Amino acid sequence: MQQRTSALAWVLGYTERAPGDVPNTYTATYHLSNLIKGGYIPPDEGYAFLEETGLHDFKWEIIWPEDYETPDELLVTRLDNEVQGYVVFVHGWTGNHEIWEDLPGMVTLSNRRLVSISVDHNGFGDTRFDVETPALDACNPPAAMRTLQKWIDLIRLRRQPGELNHKVINFVGHSMGGATLFYLNPILWRDGEMTRYSLAPALLLEDEQYRRFYTTLGLGIGILQRVSALKIFERMIKPTMIEILCAGASENVKRIHSYQYNETPRGVTGSTFMAMGRLDDYEIARNWEFFRVMLGHRDRLVGLTGMMDLLSLMEFPAANLRVVPGSHYMFSVGTEDPQNAFQHAQNRELVVQDILTLHERALTIQLKGRLYG
Repeated sequence: MQQRTSALAWVLGYTERAPGDVPNTYTATYHLSNLIKGGYIPPDEGYAFLEETGLHDFKWEIIWPEDYETPDELLVTRLDNEVQGYVVFVHGWTGNHEIWEDLPGMVTLSNRRLVSISVDHNGFGDTRFDVETPALDACNPPAAMRTLQKWIDLIRLRRQPGELNHKVINFVGHSMGGATLFYLNPILWRDGEMTRYSLAPALLLEDEQYRRFYTTLGLGIGILQRVSALKIFERMIKPTMIEILCAGASENVKRIHSYQYNETPRGVTGSTFMAMGRLDDYEIARNWEFFRVMLGHRDRLVGLTGMMDLLSLMEFPAANLRVVPGSHYMFSVGTEDPQNAFQHAQNRELVVQDILTLHERALTIQLKGRLYG
């Protein structure tokens, strides 16, 4: 009997391997451009993806649990044949794959047959656009979701024809990344093949006050790129935005956002923020069975009332919604306030448990099917 060739042979084309931040975990980072050059991704498919999405490159990091460092000859088996699925973490505005800190490692240690993948996306980190100022319809949440879908298909992360073991793709998004998950098209997925967990989603369709704020500030940031004389105003805008965005988060998260804000072209920073304010796309499939949302009661970037109104309009089940004590980064544990840190630490544990519960329910559907009657 001929052995099946793994569709994940590309895992050997890592840019770097290292022990993870969480004990007994390891990480490997990948750049699509390097995988194409190394022959791990077919050049015609890889370059077509970059051209269609308007990206210069695409970066991600894999995190998996291991008691010892897996040798390269066993890496494909460990990250493909031995898993039940993957947890894809999608960051928010001016973030990158590092903002999740210990969360991906905590998930994989809680279920050692899950592998976490944290991406840079939508013009941030090392996933850069070809242009410094992308069009709004190229960097809004629906466009970001289309890019993620194409990337997952490109690297063949889903269960492939002839593959025996079942897999679930579990998406976890925050802020801009959380809004992105609402635009996943369930028609493209088999029953029980994917789950979604949206943390503080910046989906402002029913919140006119926040829409104006995002639109105005995004426009202002974009202008800074073209009018150098206005740079002095940026010194006032940036600290305020980082403070609002990262209130209650760890110092590490604040440092990451500050660094990423400096490193990202202002055209990208402004367009992605403005795109969330200008978004008017209600074509969202009301498929909520494997979808959860978490909102923070002190979130200054996502209005609690406006988001609840939108979820009600979309008939989102109350049982699938958590409103927790906390800020926009309700899962990151900062040191500003002991009470806040205590709340956020509990929220982080809830996020891990919710991801695992969603995964198990979806996997059960794949293994046993649905019971009717």
